[in-house]
Amino acid sequence: MSGKSHPKHVHTAKPLAGERVLVTRAKDQAGSLAAELEALGATVIEIPSIEIRPPASFAALDATLNNIENYDWLILTSVNGVEALFARMETLGFGPEKLLHLNIAAIGPATEEAIEVHGLPVDVVPEKYVAESVVAALWEQVRGKRVLLVRAKVARDVIPEELRKAGARVHVVEAYETVAPEESRVRLQKALSDSRQRPTAITFTSSSTARNFMALLGSDEPAKALHGISIVSIGPVTSATLRELGLPVDVEAKEYTIPGLVRALAGRKQQPM
Repeated sequence: MSGKSHPKHVHTAKPLAGERVLVTRAKDQAGSLAAELEALGATVIEIPSIEIRPPASFAALDATLNNIENYDWLILTSVNGVEALFARMETLGFGPEKLLHLNIAAIGPATEEAIEVHGLPVDVVPEKYVAESVVAALWEQVRGKRVLLVRAKVARDVIPEELRKAGARVHVVEAYETVAPEESRVRLQKALSDSRQRPTAITFTSSSTARNFMALLGSDEPAKALHGISIVSIGPVTSATLRELGLPVDVEAKEYTIPGLVRALAGRKQQPM
């Protein structure tokens, strides 16, 4: 016998092994979240509850872009808004330099990164990635200024209402809208009714994903329909929407980002029951 001792095998199971996580993000945006979840061992079910579409008319956005020199600040509150804005600018023959005179505020790091891809600096990113924090960060800077908020057709009015109180002249323009993809309805019903596919967790990354999911679910008793499934929210605004819709929130990210959401879910699964 050799006098050498052999180290014991240490089992290093991935924290989300055995979990089936339903991702409700738009089809073109689900990849990053799905990849992070899969890296931690989860089986990902992608059933988008939102689809990004152009607005019914570009007239208001086009008119604004043609007079963009009259604005002092630009606020963007989502990656979708960034992509929609620059896509329309390209269609009109405008380059990013048309926005160089503006101070730019982004609601969070993902939106900031999307703006910087176009070569534009971002002046303000709040400490917390919600509308209220955008207001707090800009409150002392916008009095008497013309502020342009580019966003979805349906969105909270916290930013324009509060910044007007701070003395800003705020113009809100629609760059895109979100709808519930009809083809997701049957897929969702099938996933929930089949015990082999039924998710153990559902992630929500915005209030729009939550509202449209409920429309696709079509249940008068959503908590009952989703019994035993963990509801995972990216942050307090999305959580508030979920609760208004009748769903309990089991996991809420401490950092309101995709990596923050994944960490929150993985951390919960590692906690002893």
